[in-house]
Amino acid sequence: MMITDERRDKILRIAEESGFVSLQRLVAEVGASESTVRRDLEFLDAQGHLHRTRGGAAYSGDSLADFDVRQNKASLEKRMIAQRTAELILPGETVLLDGGTTTLEVARHLHGKPLQVVTNSLPIASLLMNVNEVELIFIGGYVYPKTGVALGDQAVAALKNINVSRLVMSAGGVTADGLFNSNALLVETERQMIAAAERVTLVADSGKFGQRALSHLCPLESVHEIVTDDGLSEEWYETLARLGIQLETVGQAKVATT
Repeated sequence: MMITDERRDKILRIAEESGFVSLQRLVAEVGASESTVRRDLEFLDAQGHLHRTRGGAAYSGDSLADFDVRQNKASLEKRMIAQRTAELILPGETVLLDGGTTTLEVARHLHGKPLQVVTNSLPIASLLMNVNEVELIFIGGYVYPKTGVALGDQAVAALKNINVSRLVMSAGGVTADGLFNSNALLVETERQMIAAAERVTLVADSGKFGQRALSHLCPLESVHEIVTDDGLSEEWYETLARLGIQLETVGQAKVATT
């Protein structure tokens, strides 16, 4: 039988992969009694790793790992995606940067460009606040633990008064149905970000494509441009070309015509 920590780690992995997982499935997959799994869910909910729901649990996303830990695991592909995205941003633009490890990497490459940057990310704001060329505007609100991203009603209200030329955002998953993220508050805020932007640039490694998360964010057609690595399937190249979404790839560059 699994020891308690192993069992709880497995429950978290299952919840992360599925977004939502039923109590019955957890009982079957971890090989423990229903009462034991319920106690595990209560513990994990109290720790902020997931949210108990009727009949199961929903993965709460970024609270599973500290932002610093995820940042240190940033892949070479993510850094290349970030560099290419920064090259697409023109001097003088007003850019809205969503929170996340990839968008933080984008911010690192913005030095030397005169820009107006709007963000709800404390890590990004800390990085850019002393950059002379950047005029920084911070969107406040409820600061989500460990990620340092402002979310919720106050953030949404502030974004309603803002117009930007470009939004650079990430996502927890991308399918033909659109973009997904694993935190409902984040999705609510990101929808308002999309509404505030003339152009939406999605930064996501190819491993996010074909994956879903807990909450649907927007249709794929809401995105104007995607910057990713060269690991996409031919089917994805065809899908994005058909929708008229501009595609930029890094690595062994492959061009999709629109």
